[in-house]
Amino acid sequence: MDLHPGLTAAVGALLGTLLGVVLWNAVLSRRKRSLQALTDQARAAAESIRTTAEHEAVGLRDRQLAEAREEAAALRDEVRREVTIRRTEAEKLEARLADREERLTEREQRLLQDERAFAERRERVDERAQLLATREAELLRHSEALERRMEEVAGLTREEAAQRVRQEVEDTARAESAARARQVRDQAEREAEREARRIIAIATQRLAAEVTAETTVSVVALPNDEMKGRIIGREGRNIRAFELATGVDVIIDDTPDTVAVSCFDPVRREVARRALEALVTDGRIHPGRIEEVVTKVQAELEGQLVELGEKAAYDLEVHGLHPELLKLIGRMRYRTSYGQNLYDHSREVAWLAGMMAAELHGDVQLARRGGLLHDIGKVLTHEHEGTHVQLGVEVSRRYGEKPPVLNAIEAHHDDVPHGSTESVLVQAADAISGARPGARREAFDSYMKRLVRLEAIAGEFTGVEKTTVIQAGREVRVIVKPEAVDDAGARDLSEAIARRIESELQYPGQIRVTVIRETRATEVAR
Repeated sequence: MDLHPGLTAAVGALLGTLLGVVLWNAVLSRRKRSLQALTDQARAAAESIRTTAEHEAVGLRDRQLAEAREEAAALRDEVRREVTIRRTEAEKLEARLADREERLTEREQRLLQDERAFAERRERVDERAQLLATREAELLRHSEALERRMEEVAGLTREEAAQRVRQEVEDTARAESAARARQVRDQAEREAEREARRIIAIATQRLAAEVTAETTVSVVALPNDEMKGRIIGREGRNIRAFELATGVDVIIDDTPDTVAVSCFDPVRREVARRALEALVTDGRIHPGRIEEVVTKVQAELEGQLVELGEKAAYDLEVHGLHPELLKLIGRMRYRTSYGQNLYDHSREVAWLAGMMAAELHGDVQLARRGGLLHDIGKVLTHEHEGTHVQLGVEVSRRYGEKPPVLNAIEAHHDDVPHGSTESVLVQAADAISGARPGARREAFDSYMKRLVRLEAIAGEFTGVEKTTVIQAGREVRVIVKPEAVDDAGARDLSEAIARRIESELQYPGQIRVTVIRETRATEVAR
């Protein structure tokens, strides 16, 4: 049968609603089950986290307890060590105090003993003073009686006798003082030459004098004047770096295409000269390049010094020298003594000593070795203490030279007695090499002025008739008028002239002053 359309719709709606409710209940059931599963998982995770946290808390507590125990043990050990140290220090202090107390007790006992001894000695001194006073009174009485008897016998009063005795004592003292003065003067003259040589050698051989300008300055040629500006550098940094690296003074003036290098150390001056020439040739001039070139030049020069020493030893057939001695011999090339090159001088002394030893059938090798090393101390700088002889002996002994060679070095200025014939020959060869004409040069103008001044100084004294300078200015001969200067006055005049020369002139070595007084008696036979 056919239903009413409205009823059909209502039934459909009701069925739809029922179906929706059923479906909704099914969905809610599924969601409840899912929510229950999630809740169970969350509870399981929370339980796991709680269990893990409990385990970690227990582990952390155990670690902290272990660390606390270790820290407590360390602190306890430190306290024990501190207590031990304090106890040890206290024991040491107690021992020192006990020792000091014992020393004070001993000192107190000694003082008491000294006090008792002093009291006994004072009593003895008082007794002796009383005895001396008694004897003095007795002697005074005897002296007065003796004086009265002497006056009666001699017929002189006390004042006259005292005057005569004083006069005799004065005459005796005057004669003794004159003799003593002559003795002291003679002794001083004997020692003056050696002492003067020693002092002058220290001052002249060890440290170059300012008058030797030609031996303290090296000149470097430049391609043009623009190079001076490059050497100076921006705000002077290049020239400051160069002077700091080499230890020299660089002189830049108006002289065209020229720079001067000044230094009293000839080795440093040579290093600076070579380094500056290398920098000018290279063209790269800056502080870094300067240090590099200076270091390279120093190394090259050190090698050349050894080569020079080896060459000298080879030419002279002197074998077995220590490498440091060979280097010092090479340094002689850049040292001078009174204007004479020390390297050439030492070689010349070695040759001369060897030839004389051969003529006398002596030890040629010893003579040459001593001659080559006799001035080795002069190459050591003035920073070392001692004369060049002492330094030469010291450095030669350090590097294994034998006693005969050391004696030749030490005795060549008569500082010690000669121990062999070869030592005497070395001294003679040294004198020959230094005294031959042209060996030791100086500026001609200053040399001539000194000769003229020497004659003028000697001629200014009263009684001088004529003066002559001989031996290249090393001796002044003064001829005096015999009627104006006696023999004693001649000695005083020579001393006065020598002191005047010392105070007014500068000169190397020493100058001998010889006063000649000649008396001539002439008679005509008829």
